[in-house]
Amino acid sequence: MESTSTDRPERDASAGESLPAAAHAEVLIVTAVAAERDAVLRGLRGDRRFHVIAAGAGTAAAAAGTAAALAAGSYGWAVSAGIGGGFPGRAPVGSLVVASEMLDAALGAETPEGFRSAAELGFGSVSVPAPGGTVQALAAALAAAGLPVSTGTVLTVSTATGTAGTAAALAARHPQAAAEAMEGHGVAVAAQRLGIAALELRAISNPVGPRDRAAWKINEALDALSAAAAILVEVL
Repeated sequence: MESTSTDRPERDASAGESLPAAAHAEVLIVTAVAAERDAVLRGLRGDRRFHVIAAGAGTAAAAAGTAAALAAGSYGWAVSAGIGGGFPGRAPVGSLVVASEMLDAALGAETPEGFRSAAELGFGSVSVPAPGGTVQALAAALAAAGLPVSTGTVLTVSTATGTAGTAAALAARHPQAAAEAMEGHGVAVAAQRLGIAALELRAISNPVGPRDRAAWKINEALDALSAAAAILVEVL
């Protein structure tokens, strides 16, 4: 699916931050793997405003793939989409999460007092906020379609959480966290550098915590991702 748009959103070069995109702008959706890409494409039903790529797993692959695609096209939105882990009590398995911010939870340093983020160390922001009005509009549209959804911080991690201790530490450090995945912040930073608005949409396949691969609901999460993509067409 190729993009055909000729207009980008206006940019605030002094702030370097994304501005809200125009309605009906071209949309780049970035997934990690082919199964997520295919699930999104099923939901889009051939809408030619949307270009979907599988850029690879992890922040670096997501950022590089997003930057290359944005530079080669003309987009008003960049969306990180895929499955992920949900924090118990915030995002149950089978539900959807629309990120209020995309936050790199791994970038920082260990200290005797505990983890300190790169922002705390004075190395710049580790968070990219999503446009609040669009986040709420998308969440409301998903809920109206009967899809369970929550909003909150989506953490970008380099190592998927696999213990109760790590899950508790992340939840304490980021009390607004609803989900974790491995690509959102990379997509958002690449978009932000070009003045393009960014979103992250996650379908929850497993709880954040002890790793129990046999209990993951990947197929169900992919189905939820397809359903969410169909709603995304209506909102963006």
